[in-house]
Amino acid sequence: MHTINKKKIINDPIYGFINIPNEFVFDVIQHPYFQRLRRIKQLGLSDLVYPGAVHTRFSHALGAMHLMSDALQTLEYKGHPISAEEYESALLAILLHDIGHGPFSHALEYSIVENIAHEKISMLYMENLNQYFGGKLSMALQIFKDEYPKKFLHQLVSSQLDVDRLDYLSRDSFFTGVSEGIVGTQRIIKMLDVVDDKLVVEKKGIYSIENFLNSRRIMYWQVYLHKTVLVAEHLLMNILIRAKALVQSGQALFCSPSLQFFLSQNFSEDDFCKSPYALSQFALLDDYDILGATKVWAAQSEDPILKDLSQRLIDRRLLKIEFSDQPFSQHRVEKIKNASMRAFSLSEEQSRFYVFTDMTSNYLYNQSEESISIRSKSGKIQDLSAVSDQLSASKLKKLETKHFLCYPKEIKQD
Repeated sequence: MHTINKKKIINDPIYGFINIPNEFVFDVIQHPYFQRLRRIKQLGLSDLVYPGAVHTRFSHALGAMHLMSDALQTLEYKGHPISAEEYESALLAILLHDIGHGPFSHALEYSIVENIAHEKISMLYMENLNQYFGGKLSMALQIFKDEYPKKFLHQLVSSQLDVDRLDYLSRDSFFTGVSEGIVGTQRIIKMLDVVDDKLVVEKKGIYSIENFLNSRRIMYWQVYLHKTVLVAEHLLMNILIRAKALVQSGQALFCSPSLQFFLSQNFSEDDFCKSPYALSQFALLDDYDILGATKVWAAQSEDPILKDLSQRLIDRRLLKIEFSDQPFSQHRVEKIKNASMRAFSLSEEQSRFYVFTDMTSNYLYNQSEESISIRSKSGKIQDLSAVSDQLSASKLKKLETKHFLCYPKEIKQD
């Protein structure tokens, strides 16, 4: 009888060959929940700025699993026993950490599936998979939820120095061509150790950590929070908000059944979590649902606002965006809003789709989260902020905030 060889080797552009370590991990990867990640881009609409940024959450998850394997091997080599079950469970925890992401994640979380974080949805999918596979994901769930006794395993999944960040910085830098985002992933992993069940970095790796933080800051402002990406993401949010309002007012819109389901519903987090049907429908949503519907709305929608907003996104005819260190004056915002209302025959309510302000921010190093600990040769453990020469404590703690104003480019400024 012919059997499938499940010990696969995947050729990855970042690391070369990635091994699928055993049959169970292969079966999890083959499940439709995970295969859906092939149809969700890692960087959403960033390819409007960086055409190469079309890699998927599927490849990121496999890359993070590969780095988790390297990190566990490093820690084992340094004398920290890790059982075969712990090894497999840690791989599965990081492999599935993004499984709850929807298409264009943040746009979705603020429009049609409101106030339900993707981390929560990831946990729900993992619990479902655990039932499907007869409890074989129980330890992976414990690690994911930080309930497993060996706390450092969770730190490798989610912390300020986890393998998730190490992979996405390397991968996103590669596919965008932003070389400033390159980090010394392998050196950082080789510098990891565990002291009192806490992940630490040997002091000789501190320059790699400083570079990692600087690279992350550059990638946030140059890629993830790039002004064109921000305005495109907010435009998509407004498209979905408008579509949802139209559907809930009784208008028929072209879209997939799963997108139709979410446009017609208003879920609280509690309602969503208790609805197996909602979770099954979410598992059918991917980038194709959103872009396919938007393309049709751009061509055929009877609602002029939905049609115009969709055309702007499809044709990359985006709104203008301005950044400022200070909030924009209400007087200026109202002036632009009134000009837009006149130019496009909009009501006050409709104008919010075209003229809006918001803010975005990012920490270089968030001390409210679990810290990055540095171990000296003498064994002394200190927070990164206390030992970094290049990054002062004040710089590390600083929250960088930018306010932005969006409005149609057709509106002339005085």
